Amino acid sequence: MIPEDRLEQIAQRFSYVEARLAEGGGDPVALAREHAELRPVMAAIDRWRRLCAALAEAEALCDDPEMAALAREEVDRLRAELPQAEQSVKHALLPRDAADARPAVLEIRPGTGGEEAALFAGDLLRMYQRYAEAKGWRVEVVELAESDLGGVREAVVRIRGEGVFARLKYESGVHRVQRVPATESGGRIHTSAATVAVLPEAAEVDVAIDPADLRIDTMRASGAGGQHVNTTDSAVRVTHVPTGLVVTSSEKSQHRNREIALEVLRARLYDMERRRAAEARASERRAQVGGGDRSERIRTYNFPQGRLTDHRINLTLYKLDQVMQGDLDEVIDALQAEAQAAQLAEMEE
Repeated sequence: MIPEDRLEQIAQRFSYVEARLAEGGGDPVALAREHAELRPVMAAIDRWRRLCAALAEAEALCDDPEMAALAREEVDRLRAELPQAEQSVKHALLPRDAADARPAVLEIRPGTGGEEAALFAGDLLRMYQRYAEAKGWRVEVVELAESDLGGVREAVVRIRGEGVFARLKYESGVHRVQRVPATESGGRIHTSAATVAVLPEAAEVDVAIDPADLRIDTMRASGAGGQHVNTTDSAVRVTHVPTGLVVTSSEKSQHRNREIALEVLRARLYDMERRRAAEARASERRAQVGGGDRSERIRTYNFPQGRLTDHRINLTLYKLDQVMQGDLDEVIDALQAEAQAAQLAEMEE
């Protein structure tokens, strides 16, 4: 059942925003953003309301002997269209994650599996970089520590663009790989893992950081050696004393490194606060995709079979090569659809 009072509230708000935009009052950027968000919702509501009104009119004509036959045909047609229109309204009314429109901080680290886990972490980093490139997003590597064989010990990347966090938030968790490592001479399949964390980037107004809670150290940035080694103390390590969180940035500019490190720290603190709130609501919101627990094994990449399996939604695709090249849309679309279905089920309880 669609709550009519909720629809009326949205309609009134949409009319108010349109009027404010027309008269040039308020914050034009914020009003334009809200108008863009409400417009598709109002379109779905208007279509559903028109169908409901037309159905009531057709049903009334069924009592007219001259119009009964045509009216019954119209009733059947409208009743067939109504469920889809109602579903569209319900989808439009689903609560939005306030962080969906934000940029994201992507963190990748090897798990169990030694050097092979580090190589797989590097493969995941390249997969996400390719996906971001295909989406037209901007990628900035904040911190990258490589292993001896070219794998990744730690990668912290900022990704900016439209709907970044909304698409990538489902990637947080443990990614498991099954394949024959390059270092394996006997041809045996090994299992290793890497962890991925996707954090919404926070604004200063979201997280207030007391400067007294910070310890900021400068150090010599690591380089490739030879003439390219950075001989100035430009790298910055920021420690948030109350939580013990540590962020390092190694760009050439010390000032820029402080800015980047604080932005990443802010994102981590914001994520911690979001998770605390989510855990407090956990008993009421069991339908969340994967429960948001990063310790879960969310996905397996089986290279010998060319198979990817997402364990949260029992999705199996035999297109692993394409996925590793950044073709992630089919997986993410399925995860979004499952999340929406869970929200709808919760709304209808």
